[in-house]
Amino acid sequence: MDSAVPSSEYLTVARQGILRLMANIKGVITIDTRKLEYLLASKIAGGHVILADSHGVGKTSLARALAGSIQWGDRKANREGIPIESFSRIQCTVDLLPQDILGFNRFDMKANAYTFNRGPIFAHFVLTDEINLLTPKTQGSFFQVTEEQTVSIEGMTYELPDPFFIIATMNLKGAHLFPLPAPQLDRFMLQLSMGYPAEKDEADIVERHGKDDSWKDFGPVVDAGELLAWQKLVDHISIKREVIDYIVSLIRKTRGYPGIVTGCSPRAGIKLSRAARALSLVRGLDYVTIDLVKELAIPVLSHRLELEDPAMDPHEVLRQILKETPAGG
Repeated sequence: MDSAVPSSEYLTVARQGILRLMANIKGVITIDTRKLEYLLASKIAGGHVILADSHGVGKTSLARALAGSIQWGDRKANREGIPIESFSRIQCTVDLLPQDILGFNRFDMKANAYTFNRGPIFAHFVLTDEINLLTPKTQGSFFQVTEEQTVSIEGMTYELPDPFFIIATMNLKGAHLFPLPAPQLDRFMLQLSMGYPAEKDEADIVERHGKDDSWKDFGPVVDAGELLAWQKLVDHISIKREVIDYIVSLIRKTRGYPGIVTGCSPRAGIKLSRAARALSLVRGLDYVTIDLVKELAIPVLSHRLELEDPAMDPHEVLRQILKETPAGG
């Protein structure tokens, strides 16, 4: 693909694959179509996602459905000859240590040398369940991982596989919770809430998952090669300067806005821009509109705001900022 904007053929093929992926996920999970689009856009854009919600609304099942819908292929070895896992789950607890996630060096008696034992973070798709049960020290394990896609241990740096995607689930209420610090939250592209389903949907969920074979016919419908092709297409989605200027206006307005202690960083603008391009691709478009940016502003920016009053709703604050920020400045 040589042109700056992808041809209709590339977009059509990508759109067909994405629709196939969405249909497969919705075959086992009840989720709002728009939220599923956001989740897939983040994955395609190379960003990571936090699912923040109450217990039992399907956060873990959604992550399982997304990971299981992709055929990762055989366990190919990395450049050091070590097989790459396709899916890994980290069940977070307060006693988990950084080495339990990243890995550690151990002395090999036979080789008379230290070898690096990779942790569960070395996988294409990582589900980090209940991340806010981790202590601040262990939460810090994710800083380099989410930003640079590498792990550094005792002076050595190891690359994580590509594609690489983290879904971190986070319960909003409970005992022994450690809120994620602002710099950590800033490294996640989106924060979504599935919310409680409508009454009819809830009845369908109970009927479907009240039996043992609810996942019987579930399996992958796209392969990792298709996912990588979609990721490359994101850079070719057109975003005009006026749309970029609008994104910058939104980001800058969060700084010093009444009730906001700390607004959004330039990284937030980059994430919003890339998420918008990916969502355009998900919907079969080759360009980004200002309306699409407005639509994504809350899931991309709300978790990045530090508010004076914890009782304030960051969504409502952002809705007001959106009203006060006209297109073109």
